Amino acid sequence: MKALVLSGGKGTRLRPLTHTMAKQLVPVANQPILGYVMNHISQAGIKEVGVIIAPETGKEVKEYLGDGSKWDFSITYIEQDAPLGLAHAVKTAEKFLGNSAFVMYLGDNLLGTGLIDAIKRFKKESPDALIFLKEVENPTAFGVAVLNKKGEIKQLIEKPKTPPSNLALVGVYLFSPKIHEAIKRIKPSWRGELEITDAIQELIKMGYKVIGEKLDGWWLDTGKKDDFLAANTTVLDDYAIRKIEGSIDNSSKIEGRVTISAGAVIKSSTIRGPVIIGEGAHILNSFIGPFTSIGKGAKIIDSVIEHSVILDDATVEGIERLEDSLIGRLSKVTLGSGHTKALRLMIGDHSQVEV
Repeated sequence: MKALVLSGGKGTRLRPLTHTMAKQLVPVANQPILGYVMNHISQAGIKEVGVIIAPETGKEVKEYLGDGSKWDFSITYIEQDAPLGLAHAVKTAEKFLGNSAFVMYLGDNLLGTGLIDAIKRFKKESPDALIFLKEVENPTAFGVAVLNKKGEIKQLIEKPKTPPSNLALVGVYLFSPKIHEAIKRIKPSWRGELEITDAIQELIKMGYKVIGEKLDGWWLDTGKKDDFLAANTTVLDDYAIRKIEGSIDNSSKIEGRVTISAGAVIKSSTIRGPVIIGEGAHILNSFIGPFTSIGKGAKIIDSVIEHSVILDDATVEGIERLEDSLIGRLSKVTLGSGHTKALRLMIGDHSQVEV
């Protein structure tokens, strides 16, 4: 079995941050989203991985992933000229995939579970598609699946106005080579894209077996700021540990599950977990509250921060309260002549905001 990871697209919903960074490389708990995806693929024992990249962000993705050796697999990069749909991405990768079954994993999705159990089921039951599904409160925002009594998928509907179920399609799929045949039979949607939902529906129409795998754990699509912050919260809640490698002075307090990486310096501050502080970060006379990630080399001075993600080498100084915020690399948020009780910000890399 091979894997196909989609790391293209333009990330318009996370702009301005994605003007200078691939959305799949935005860090959750100080690790790029794409890193969690690759961990799941590696844990499943897959050795050949194709990565769909875009012309705009492909170089940065390549720099992060390299040849795949740190995950014990090989990577083949496949450029998709334009984001023309998930099925188009599979079509673009057909030469790489050949006659192999494969996992398709969207690079901006996070699962609380891995792939091992689903792959075992796929091999045991031999369907032509296994689709991860998750019960959601707002099914009108997703493609949804209708199952028969056997648990097989009988219909897929993209963003229905009147949803027939609350089972949303998660961004992880397992396919047999039959999917290529189905893709050749479909036409672009009204959006001008080859939709994977149409291809799977075509598999059903052709009489092939399509089954659903319901997720008991969490699933997060990190396409928008609030989704991204929710992902950071969930990952920290599940995985944060207490690990102190940096320097802490006697006037500072570290409470709960807090990771302070090597080279970080904490002075006259309180850190209340779950929190992760990156290498070389400096926290001075500040409070860092729960569900916050501070990147490498960041500086937090005379400020209060909660439920936020501060990326590498950013500076926050003199801010009475910053929450629900996403601050880009090498950016600065500082106090000017104004006065505000609480800020919620989303700013891109190399920005400067004075409040």
